[in-house]
Amino acid sequence: MNPALQSLEAQFEAMTPAWLEAVERVEQSAYEHPWTQRSFTDSLTAGYQAQLLTAGVPPHIELLGYFVAMKGVDEVHLLNITVAPAHQRQGWAHVMLDALAIWSRGQGAQWLWLEVRVSNARAKAVYERYGFGHVGMRRNYYPATASGREDAIVMSLAL
Repeated sequence: MNPALQSLEAQFEAMTPAWLEAVERVEQSAYEHPWTQRSFTDSLTAGYQAQLLTAGVPPHIELLGYFVAMKGVDEVHLLNITVAPAHQRQGWAHVMLDALAIWSRGQGAQWLWLEVRVSNARAKAVYERYGFGHVGMRRNYYPATASGREDAIVMSLAL
């Protein structure tokens, strides 16, 4: 972690178009098949819950991570959750999942849903430790380089 951030508290703030270049840089550095800036723009336009986790004080604010989630009737679907590579393995994913669960309960949701790549063992472990369970599989859900497509594990968490 950046030593200047160690003594500062992290905070959540709404993702806005002003942040999209920084979000895209993190997304590009974190994934082989990242969301595009257009995907984030479309999510904001649709009114999805999109939150940033930041630390620091202006003008030295650092993006630790973010999540995007879509509200349904009695459920919330986590579409993207990303911790900046420089801040991974420090508990920030759990902090963001806590925030998402609190927001989801406030929206009357009874379930959280997500998909995760079959090959993403680290993310699966984070979700399992948080309490998500495996409920199914989506065949050929994600783009993949060599094999064309990759399956997704569907996971859910009762709120």
